[in-house]
Amino acid sequence: MAAEQGSAARMIEVATAEIGTIEGPKDNQTKYGAFTKANFAAWCGSFIMWCANESGVKVPNTVSTLAGADGFKKLKRWYDNDGTNVPEAGDIVYFDFPGDGVDRISHVGLITKVDAKSGICITIEGNTAGNPKGDQRNGGECCKKERGFRKNNSKKLLNGIVGWGRPDYAGTTANPVTPKVAKAPVTDPLVYPGETIDPGESGIHVKTIQEKLGVPKPDGQYGPVTKKAVIAFQKANPKLGDADGVVGPKTWAAILKAK
Repeated sequence: MAAEQGSAARMIEVATAEIGTIEGPKDNQTKYGAFTKANFAAWCGSFIMWCANESGVKVPNTVSTLAGADGFKKLKRWYDNDGTNVPEAGDIVYFDFPGDGVDRISHVGLITKVDAKSGICITIEGNTAGNPKGDQRNGGECCKKERGFRKNNSKKLLNGIVGWGRPDYAGTTANPVTPKVAKAPVTDPLVYPGETIDPGESGIHVKTIQEKLGVPKPDGQYGPVTKKAVIAFQKANPKLGDADGVVGPKTWAAILKAK
């Protein structure tokens, strides 16, 4: 018996039935893209839209993954992956994979199971690769994936999760996601801002990093050149942990001491 239309269980049920579907015969050609009128384009977002339609679930238009994330934020149904929030089965999860040359949200999937203790979730994603060494955001297949949502997850999986949106599933309308209250920004350029400094960010702290690492023409914009410099610094200082370009407290303190 099928799960109730409009429920997270139904969304997961529909997505699960699509595992193993491969694009073709042409590049990026799928029934999902045909449904969203975006055929022959990257289709991870179209996959989510198709599953939502089949399940009777309303989600923001996420054919463009950036637009989809913004849509959840406007609905106040968005969680940042900040180390304190924990996703739930049925959440729509958004990725920015480190080191893939695209410093923004560029992939999306559906969470089917969460292990908060291990920091790992199971997802179903369109247009990814079953092989972890394959193209994770343009792999051409619907796959079940194991993803880390914490940097210190038990299997040391790559953590590319930016955050997740929570659709208004049947029976959840009385419990909308409470928007996070923004912290007052730290304005001292030599004081750690309290949150990791990630690629794509901008401001005085990014400029401090650029100046300390000798990035040409420091402009306060954390782009590819700055990321390359941070990763090189982290590799040269292995005690800092993963060389992922993310500036946490330890990397920040070490950069400030750099001559």
